[in-house]
Amino acid sequence: MKSIDKDAPIVVLTGAGISKESGLDTFRDTDGIWSKVRIEDVATPDAFAQDPDRVHAFYNARRQGLLGENIKPNAAHQALALLEREWTGEVLIVTQNIDNLHEHGGAQNIIHMHGELLKSICNGCGAITGCTSDLSISSVCRSCDAKGTLRPQVVWFGKMPLEMERIELALMNAGLFVSIGTSGNVYPAAGFVDAVRRYGHGHTVELNLEPSAGATMFVESVHGEVTTIVPNFVKGLLSSC
Repeated sequence: MKSIDKDAPIVVLTGAGISKESGLDTFRDTDGIWSKVRIEDVATPDAFAQDPDRVHAFYNARRQGLLGENIKPNAAHQALALLEREWTGEVLIVTQNIDNLHEHGGAQNIIHMHGELLKSICNGCGAITGCTSDLSISSVCRSCDAKGTLRPQVVWFGKMPLEMERIELALMNAGLFVSIGTSGNVYPAAGFVDAVRRYGHGHTVELNLEPSAGATMFVESVHGEVTTIVPNFVKGLLSSC
């Protein structure tokens, strides 16, 4: 791998593939979530307006699955937390995932660009609160007392991901951009590697089970189980300093 200055900022993009080995379903695999449920039925503002019960049922099931005792951060999550602790420069994890496995793995500098499943947001007052129980049309917002306005704090299709200005600035300054467990099909995240290439000074690496749709955009690629290749990559990066 190209030598990276130990003070260089690192941006890591993660997708569903990093959590698959913790037991969570991916979205775009042939047997993934979107092969069983239509996006239009559960993951858009219109879907919530037309059938909030169905949308709540979908996310309630996913939330309870995430809270299962068998769901734990894996070696890839832990390796990124180690990188964050030991790298001299800033390490920013930008995740497309709405789970909390990066946090449970020990990482702290995280942007959940698609929101967080274990939080709710009120469509009335905008209050965001922690949420580990089921939501329904009978749920009441603790901030404004409105009924039926709470929904999962997730970014639905057709809406802009969160903290894009901060992400863009980080990509502009990155000395290393690493994409882990992503399909390369979902924008704007799929365009991050191209942004780093345009800025001209960041090395780009893909770590994935198999080549993503944008694999040819990366200078370096390593493919295999993320619980093996991510710890090995982090170990090599830290030992090169």
